[in-house]
Amino acid sequence: MKVFDTLALPNGSSIPNRIAKAAMEENMADAEHAPAEALLRLYQAWADGGAGLLISGNVMVDRRAMTGPGGVVLENERHLDQFKRWARTGRANGAQFWLQINHPGRQMPARMKQQTWAPSAVPLELGKMSRHFAMPEEMTHQMIAEVIGRFARTAHLAESAGFNGVEIHAAHGYLLSQFLSPLSNRRTDAWGGSLENRARLLLEIVKAVRATVSPGFAVAVKLNSADFQRGGFSVDDARQVVTLLNDLAVDLVELSGGSYEAPAMQGQARDGRTLAREAYFVEFARDIRTVARMPVMVTGGIRRRPVAEQVVNSGVDMVGIGTALAINPMLPRDWLSGRDSAPALPPIRWKNKPLASLANMAVVKFQLRKLSRGQAPRPGVSPLRALIMQQLADACLTRRYLRGMAERA
Repeated sequence: MKVFDTLALPNGSSIPNRIAKAAMEENMADAEHAPAEALLRLYQAWADGGAGLLISGNVMVDRRAMTGPGGVVLENERHLDQFKRWARTGRANGAQFWLQINHPGRQMPARMKQQTWAPSAVPLELGKMSRHFAMPEEMTHQMIAEVIGRFARTAHLAESAGFNGVEIHAAHGYLLSQFLSPLSNRRTDAWGGSLENRARLLLEIVKAVRATVSPGFAVAVKLNSADFQRGGFSVDDARQVVTLLNDLAVDLVELSGGSYEAPAMQGQARDGRTLAREAYFVEFARDIRTVARMPVMVTGGIRRRPVAEQVVNSGVDMVGIGTALAINPMLPRDWLSGRDSAPALPPIRWKNKPLASLANMAVVKFQLRKLSRGQAPRPGVSPLRALIMQQLADACLTRRYLRGMAERA
């Protein structure tokens, strides 16, 4: 296989090449949580760049449950026309365009002043940064049923808007990942304990989504290959969850890893493992590929064509690229034309790892804002400057969010 070969999905559709624009949180919604013009301009850049699949940043299933301010929410038909424009923009040059749909669970900033849900009342452990996240409330069976319904409703609306599929986010420490991990899920009922019980919420959501969308609409799952925390969700767990997903008409599984507590998706691990600078989840993907009956995609650090080709030749079906496409949205076309482009950000070596993780995300978002304005990215921006700018922007967006929620109340 080659990176520019077509990939056939189980639902009968095809992706024109094996390169995916992986999800990166953009925070570019308007005041009503619909896609803003800046977000459309950003996706026009990626649509022009030649990736076969575009996966959006977090689209929330509930405006009360946000990963951060300025996020897109799709919970009703009120702004469906704007979502239709977004879908047309991403699909303009033949790529498939999927919405990544998500619920943050306990990973919701406390400054947003909303009730925080989680499988168990277990707070985030981020040292001095922990105060920025509230103690979560253990979810009742009614809350669990509501979340399942919300994922299904958002997927139905996504299809109505013209997207090709959805990716259910069960990685990076968000709600479904919290249910999967024995560190955050300490329940003793049908939703906790054994891995089969901890995976129940993810499986029920996949079933509910598949039941409400057409057979040709893609349903994918983003899953941690591991939490990279001792006693957490392991590679063996991931293999078993993929085996459970095999019978649920899932069209693709994307493998990543980590959480806010252990941001392995940025090349760091709480348990001390050394992660390679590029393609750092490939070994896990190869292992899980042996049991998966659906295509497998790996995301994490890939930025050079020889590495991407090596990944695909090893049997992994797709490569997800995030940061490199934030720096150079035309990367797939560069590779296709023979240009040896390998965009990268300078590493951030701050001693405070949670703060360094925030700074890394701020630097990526700095590039996204540049692209959304039609400007050239600036990967050499000072991480401290990017972080301060992001914090100021978040403060403004948070005030807007709180005003909006107060008006709705």
